[in-house]
Amino acid sequence: MKLIKDNKPYQILVVEDNLGDYTLIEDYLEERFESPKISWAKNFKEANTKLTDSATKCDLILLDLSLPDKSGEELITEIIQLSHEIPLIILTGYSDISFGVKSLSLGVSDYLIKDELDSNSLYKSIIYNIERKKTLLQLETSERRYSDLFHLSPQPMWVYDIETLRFLDVNLAAEKHYGYSLQEFLGMTIKDIRPDEDIPELVKRVEFLNEAKGSHALGTFRHRKKNGEIINVEIQSNTLPFQDTTGRIILAIDVTERFTYVDAIEKQNEKLKEIAWIQSHIVRAPLARMMSLIDIIKNYGIEDADNEKLLTHLLESAEELDVIIKDISKKSEAINLDRK
Repeated sequence: MKLIKDNKPYQILVVEDNLGDYTLIEDYLEERFESPKISWAKNFKEANTKLTDSATKCDLILLDLSLPDKSGEELITEIIQLSHEIPLIILTGYSDISFGVKSLSLGVSDYLIKDELDSNSLYKSIIYNIERKKTLLQLETSERRYSDLFHLSPQPMWVYDIETLRFLDVNLAAEKHYGYSLQEFLGMTIKDIRPDEDIPELVKRVEFLNEAKGSHALGTFRHRKKNGEIINVEIQSNTLPFQDTTGRIILAIDVTERFTYVDAIEKQNEKLKEIAWIQSHIVRAPLARMMSLIDIIKNYGIEDADNEKLLTHLLESAEELDVIIKDISKKSEAINLDRK
C-alpha cells in the first residue's frame, strides 16, 4: 500500500552537526511530506543566523543536543530565545534521556531518541507539536482579548465561583465604583455586596442559574457599596471556565440615576393626575354655584332684601374658586421645579 504524503509545505530547520544524522532526518521528512522545505544549520552560529534572518520562515526546529559550539541547557535556552513561538523538538541519544525529559520544563515541545527514530515517529511528533502550538497561541490570544475586555472595561466587571460564590477576579472599574480594593474583593463573596434582606433571593437565583448550565442571564438588582450606599444595578452574566473551576462573569451597570428619574416622572404624573382631578371636579362646584346665581339674577332679577344674600354667596364661591386656582398654581410650580 502506497503511503500518502502530507502535502502541506512545512518549513523545518534541522540543527545537526553530523552529516549522516542530517541525511537520515532529511530522508524521513521526504518520506512523509510531499515537498518539505528543509533548512540545515551545522552549529549554533548558523542556527542563530537563520533564526535572526527575517527572510527565514520556520514552522518547527529539530535540534541536536550536542553541537560543536554550544550544547545542553545553554543551547536550549538560547535557541528558545531565538525561536520565539516556534515549536522545538530535541534529538537526543540514550545517554541523554534524563536531560531530554528535563528539557520539557525548559520550554521544549518534545524530545526524540535518535536510535529509535523513524519516519512515522518523526512525522507524528512534528504534526502534533505544530498543531498544539497553534492551539496554544489561539488560546493565549483569546485569553489576552478576555483580559483586555475585562480589565479595560469602563463598567464594573467581576468573575465569581458558581459554587462558593467567592470573587475570583475583579476589574478596576468595580474597585472604584464599589469602594473595595482587589484584595478585599478576593476575600469576599457576592453576598457581601447585597443588602441582607436580598440574600435569600440571591441564593435562589444562583441555584437556578447553576441548574441551567451555560445560561446567559439578565436582571436588575440592589447592590451595596462599601460605604453602605444602596444602588440599583443592571446585571448581564454568563458562565466560563476560570482557574480550574467554573465561574460566572458579570457586567454591572449602575442604573440608580435612571431609577431615580423614572420615580420622579411617576411622582410628577401623580401630581398632574391630581391637578386634572381638581380641575375637573373641585373647580366645577364653586363655578357651578356662581353660574346658577348669575343665571337667577339675570333672568329673575333680585329684590333688595335678597341682594346682599346673593352677593354674599357669589363672593364666597369666587373666594373658594380663587383658593383652588392658587393651589393648582402651587402644584404646577412644584412640578416645574422637580423637572429642573
